[in-house]
Formats: sequence, C-alpha cells, structure tokens
Amino acid sequence: MSLKNNTVAVVDYGMGNLRSVSQAVRTAAADTGWNVVVTADPEVVLAADRVVLPGQGAMPDCMRELREAHGGGLQQAVLHAAARKPLFGVCVGMQMLLDHSDEGDVPGLGLIPGHVRKFDLAGRTQADGSRFKVPQMGWNQVYQSQHDGRPHALWSGIPDGSFYYFVHSFYAQVQQGAHCAAEADYGGRFACAVARDNIFATQFHPEKSADQGLALFRNFLGWKP
Repeated sequence: MSLKNNTVAVVDYGMGNLRSVSQAVRTAAADTGWNVVVTADPEVVLAADRVVLPGQGAMPDCMRELREAHGGGLQQAVLHAAARKPLFGVCVGMQMLLDHSDEGDVPGLGLIPGHVRKFDLAGRTQADGSRFKVPQMGWNQVYQSQHDGRPHALWSGIPDGSFYYFVHSFYAQVQQGAHCAAEADYGGRFACAVARDNIFATQFHPEKSADQGLALFRNFLGWKP
C-alpha cells in the first residue's frame, strides 16, 4: 500500500467518534504537510506514519468490532502500529490499550499493564455538596505527571492544570506509575492519560477540548518518541 508521506490513519472499526476526531486532527495538521485519512483498511494502517485509535461506547462492543473487522486484520494492524510508530488513543481507545476491563469483563489489547475500573461514587458528595454523578460528564482539570523531572513530550507548551472534556463511567488503573502521563480528580485521583514508548492515550476527548485539545494533537504530529 502506497500512501503520501506523513500520513495519519484514524482507525475506523465502527465505534469511534470518527467525524469529530478526524476533523480535529485535520485542523491540527493544517499547513504542516500531514495527510489525515479515516480508514478501516489494515493495509492503510500498516502503511501510515502515525495512527489514531478513537473509541466510543461500551468496551465489549469496541473490542468485538475491532477484533472482527477484516477477519482480525484490523486489530493486528493496530498492534503492529503500536509496536512501531506513534499511536494516539482517545477515550475507549485508551481503555482498549490496557489488559482488562470490568465493563463486560473483557480483555483489552494488553499494550499497557493495567485494569479498567468503574467509578464507585454512590452516595458521595463533592466539595459544593452536590452528589458525584456517573458518568463524569464535562470539563475537568488535567494534572501532568512528571517522570525524570519533566512531563511527557506531548504536554509541551500546554499549561499544567488545563481543562479537558470528559464523558466516561470507567477509568484506567495502571500498574506502573511510569505509564501515567496525567491525572484528574473525580472522587479521587485517576490516570486520565497513559503513555509507554511510542504510545500516548487520553481518557478525555481532545477533539472536544478546544485549543488545548488541538495543541495535544499538534504535539502528537511533531512527536519523535
């Protein structure tokens, strides 16, 4: 499969928020020379220079659709990409990178050691006296984790504590602190961004997070892990 140089493949397995994610990546890529394609073709994913894995809905449905697409070929292409080129996971696309999810008791892709848990906030109240609601829906602050004295490269130029948009009932619990790229607080701290080697992923939606979300995608396009 021959593609233009500097191609980003947004993986279409039938479960992602494809229009808004692809449009945000295209906006971030404007005047940079990057070509953004939405694709369900494993060969295109394999040939692309960078890959974005979106996800929306229930984890079991997302894993099933990815696993069954092109007879398993699309999942294999994603795994191949995750081992060799920059990959950005979004929302359930982040949760899928972990080992296992409590949502449907389903295994993930096993790329980052960890478990996806459900918020257990019944009866608990926030500082203003209101009850915590599940799913968490709306804007929340994101605190960048530091490793070796500095945050992940994708946070370059983005102020710590910036607000991003969340919609989720489940959250990532990573096994190793080194894989936590950022935390948010909703009834307690949780990993809202994870990273390992050439992989970076967020629980929140950069594509719904205005300028700070576009800044993350721009940094992804320039990232050299």
